[in-house]
Amino acid sequence: MATVRRKALAYITRGDMLLVFSHPDYPEAGIQVPAGTIEEGEPPAEAALREAQEETGLTALTLVSFLGEQMYDRSALPLRSDEIHQRFFFHLTCEGTPPATWRHYETHRSDGGTEAIAFDFFWARLPDGVPELIAGHGALLPVLMERLAQER
Repeated sequence: MATVRRKALAYITRGDMLLVFSHPDYPEAGIQVPAGTIEEGEPPAEAALREAQEETGLTALTLVSFLGEQMYDRSALPLRSDEIHQRFFFHLTCEGTPPATWRHYETHRSDGGTEAIAFDFFWARLPDGVPELIAGHGALLPVLMERLAQER
């Protein structure tokens, strides 16, 4: 029987740009958005903000809204996991003037590992400049685009 893991995903925007990243040491991990495991008893919104800060190194982030929830079966991935992710998607904004690109090292690993993981971040223009996101990370981008259009 598959294990269900609760995950929070963060669509971080700055104007018409979306923050995405790659793993320089693991290119097979593809392009992703900040995301991570929701800790026991932690509300999904708090997890999204925490994970976004831990993974990006950015502190000037504001939680805007909940975008939706999705179940994602990881058995379809090349690495074949028996996990099902219950994913909670959130929209966050980045204030200030972050760099156009940067490398940040994740040190709070949910897999128990002790080695820091390098992430290379960059901003992609919404919607057409966003590269294909791996493993369903882009599933709620249409909802994000609708919300951004309503705000304008």
